Amino acid sequence: MKMTASEREKLIKTLTADEIGVLTYEWSLWARNGQWPPEGDWRVWILMAGRGYGKTRAGAEWIRLKATQQSGVKIALVGETLDDVRNVMIEGNSGLMTISPNYDRPKYLPSRKLVQWDNGSKGYCYSAYDPEQLRGPEHHFAWCDEVAKWKTADAWDNLVLGMRLGELPQVVATTTPRSRKWLQDLIAEDGVVMTSGSTYQNRHNLSPAFLSAIKARFGRSTLAKQEVEGRLIFETSDALWTPALIEKVTKAPPERKNLTDVLLAIDPAVGGQDETGLIVVGRDHLSKLWVLDDQSLRASPNEWAEKVIATARRWRVMKLIVEVNQGGSLIADLLKTKGVRLPIVPVRARQGKVLRAEPVAVAYAEGLIFHARSFYELEEQMCNCIPGQTQTPSPDRLDAMVWGMTALMRQDRSGVRIVEF
Repeated sequence: MKMTASEREKLIKTLTADEIGVLTYEWSLWARNGQWPPEGDWRVWILMAGRGYGKTRAGAEWIRLKATQQSGVKIALVGETLDDVRNVMIEGNSGLMTISPNYDRPKYLPSRKLVQWDNGSKGYCYSAYDPEQLRGPEHHFAWCDEVAKWKTADAWDNLVLGMRLGELPQVVATTTPRSRKWLQDLIAEDGVVMTSGSTYQNRHNLSPAFLSAIKARFGRSTLAKQEVEGRLIFETSDALWTPALIEKVTKAPPERKNLTDVLLAIDPAVGGQDETGLIVVGRDHLSKLWVLDDQSLRASPNEWAEKVIATARRWRVMKLIVEVNQGGSLIADLLKTKGVRLPIVPVRARQGKVLRAEPVAVAYAEGLIFHARSFYELEEQMCNCIPGQTQTPSPDRLDAMVWGMTALMRQDRSGVRIVEF
């Protein structure tokens, strides 16, 4: 049974340093309320909380408890990839191997994708990217990590169909929030309980520099509510983009050799607290359009110019698409000092941001544009792009993406000027 904070404090005062060392592995002493399993005969416990909350530790400790309390239990350990299972759930700083004392540490057999305890309990490793692995095996318990990153519900569905051993099969899902339709539906099911929590609830175990950095970086943005406060942000029906749509178009990207056009779109910031939007977009050999990279940053003009150059070289960019309403000519001047020769397509905003974005949003809805990976900050701006509303601060990543996609969609080669350096 978990001890209260006051009970723990009284006990620690009576112990020697050696005794405290032994009790380091006694999770009931150290777990916060939100890290301890809820009471009752629940079927699924979803621990959805901010970065650094201690979700991984809670999941690993629950598995350790189940594996050692009973002999011979079968446990599923499911991550987005097998690397995630190994590097986070098993060998990570809060993984199964790290939290277990020497006398009770399981054996990890990576070649067999197996974690084995001396009492015969076993943990089997699975990747959500290969849901067919979970079709057939039966388990008593399961720990699923970062389920909101899973692209589909297939792995989850196959897993729960195999949760049929023992009197009360249970699954713990630890995750940072992200809007997934299947996850929203799961939360509403009977037998599912959810614990939410903020990064700051674990502040005593986190670096002050880290806490200051995330506060300065995210402030009170929607991304902060999701990634720091641990809130599940639901879709806004009036927005031009929704999380479900973006999830649908996030695919494995083509190889660089299969890209026929690669552009770097730039929405420059010349001062203040705005970001410079730096978005790499491209067209593949099948005429599909891609958001390939987001290197946006808040920095001085000289610093973001260096980022432009590095990004252009890494992606072998063919030309720059530059908004010239403010600071556009500055790009050419800065690049000139760096000894770079690049074609520049200047673009000028004559409409509002939402009006410019609408044709691009239509192309997304028609399945013409894809994302090469998750771009959290860009996607936040996309899902908050609502007709009649102004985003604050300025959505510079979104603006750059819209400029780049518009250039690809129009295939407009007019207005190109070669800047000689």
